[in-house]
Amino acid sequence: MSARFAIEKLAMAHKRDDFTCGNNQIDSYFRETVSQDVKRKYATCFVAREIATDRVAGFYTLSSSNVPLTEVPEPLAKKLPRYPTVPAVLIGWLGRHSDYAGQGLGEALLFDAIKTVATAPIGAHAIFADAIDDQAAAFYAAFGFAPLMRRPRTLYLPVATALRLLSP
Repeated sequence: MSARFAIEKLAMAHKRDDFTCGNNQIDSYFRETVSQDVKRKYATCFVAREIATDRVAGFYTLSSSNVPLTEVPEPLAKKLPRYPTVPAVLIGWLGRHSDYAGQGLGEALLFDAIKTVATAPIGAHAIFADAIDDQAAAFYAAFGFAPLMRRPRTLYLPVATALRLLSP
């Protein structure tokens, strides 16, 4: 996988016009809005570029975030300090071009996002993912993300757990 794709920060040279993952909302965001979010520092965007063709095969965004402690599933919340919010990083958007379906690229993007967060020199207890639909929620759940109490499409993964996912 890694020899075929390079995952790098979004740049002007990355062509986004023909990106299609099968979800109009994700496609529209990536083609039309992500640059503004990056410019405003609302998000950082990373793209998977196919090395042989320079084609954008997928992307994800990361943003600083937090969640009320009362939203965290009880088994996890009882282990946390009693601060009103839990510091976190949000995977706000993740999309894989439909031409690359079934090749493990979605998983590679997720693991790159997890690695980026888990190794960043900033405090964050958890990684959150905003799933756009039930299929996306199931994707994150398959990697150990747990839904929040009142927002089942927002899923939570402690960074300590994420680090174990990355270990061979």
